[in-house]
Amino acid sequence: MTTAGAQMHALVERLYPLCRSITGDGVRATLDIVGEYVPLQVHEVPTGEQVLDWTVPQEWNIRDAYVADPAGRRVVDFAASSLHVLGYSVPVAATMPLSELRAHLHTLPDHPTWVPYRTSYYKPDWGFCLAQETLDALPDGDYEVRIDSTLADGHLTYAEHVVPGQVPDEVIVSCHVCHPSLANDNLAGIAVATFLARALAEQNPYYTYRFIYAPGTIGAITWLARNAHRIDQVKHGLVLACAGDRGQLTYKQSRRGDAEIDRVMRHVLAASERPHHVKEFMPYGYDERQYCSPGFNLGVGSLSRTPYADYPEYHTSADNPDFVSPEAMADTLAVCREAFAVLDRNRSYLNLSPYGEPQLGRRGLYEALGGRSDTQQAQLAMLWVLSLSDGAHSLLDVAERSGLPFDSVTTAADALGAAGLIKA
Repeated sequence: MTTAGAQMHALVERLYPLCRSITGDGVRATLDIVGEYVPLQVHEVPTGEQVLDWTVPQEWNIRDAYVADPAGRRVVDFAASSLHVLGYSVPVAATMPLSELRAHLHTLPDHPTWVPYRTSYYKPDWGFCLAQETLDALPDGDYEVRIDSTLADGHLTYAEHVVPGQVPDEVIVSCHVCHPSLANDNLAGIAVATFLARALAEQNPYYTYRFIYAPGTIGAITWLARNAHRIDQVKHGLVLACAGDRGQLTYKQSRRGDAEIDRVMRHVLAASERPHHVKEFMPYGYDERQYCSPGFNLGVGSLSRTPYADYPEYHTSADNPDFVSPEAMADTLAVCREAFAVLDRNRSYLNLSPYGEPQLGRRGLYEALGGRSDTQQAQLAMLWVLSLSDGAHSLLDVAERSGLPFDSVTTAADALGAAGLIKA
């Protein structure tokens, strides 16, 4: 187990009990904890603000909720798990027979010990989620039903963390913070994003990296609405979700399909020889569909392990901290770091001595390679970089066309640049 993997898993465990939704104090408490790891700029957007074709909804908060049986015992209790209450439930204080209550109870008959995750964001409703085996054991009689919640004008909360780069052009990394006690979807994504931000801050990245912690759908739409005037600065992006299960890595391409992030992720995953799957874009899933919507058409892909809804534990109480592993999160983090290392260095160069092959020996370039075990490969990398440095090919083009490792190509470019033979 890596140190980063263990620390990310500890963060997942710490965030797990909090009741999150698309608005409310649970989101703020989550961001407060993340803010202990990386500094955050928190934004509060008032109820009623128009954000593209949407309107920021009322804020939902909940203090307690339960169903008590005829003997007064709490048979469903929000204090035991935030999944037990239908998200955005309106306040309720009533007594009713089980026959009437059943219409407001949600279970998973195929998994009788699991509790489902259900919401009703934009339609006033109330309900409880419970295990099928609990429902089956309920006796007839009158039940006390209590949901101590508020639905009132307030704010939608999201946050950003920026790692400054050498240029103002941005890479966005987005994760959703709206789900309650679900470890893979998406506490693992939050943890990987946070530790990725910390790793990048220790470097001197070329791009500026903007990390967005926002509620799903409405949060990304709100961010886009508030940043539409500067959207041209966003050159690349990645959505992180379901980042901690033990399945193989899955990359979902941007709507464009040929965005630079798509090429980089395909290259890195293939070169690493990790088991993986690359999927075509579809306008369903996580917030990549907002960033890739036609009006913005950003080059934003999505990285996960097992995709949403493709594992039985998805949106159930079985998606708990035991379901995600430190090793899987560490592997997801490593792939992100490898991909951004390529993205950061993937620039086009111009050969300053394009007429014939320049004499490398008199510039000391061959001597600089003396004693290296990969001398022949390094020399070949220099020749490939010189050949394709026409302003129209990037270093990734060189690596893919030559079949050489990207690191060898970048090392060659550095040496050639220092010798005054190429320029970016």
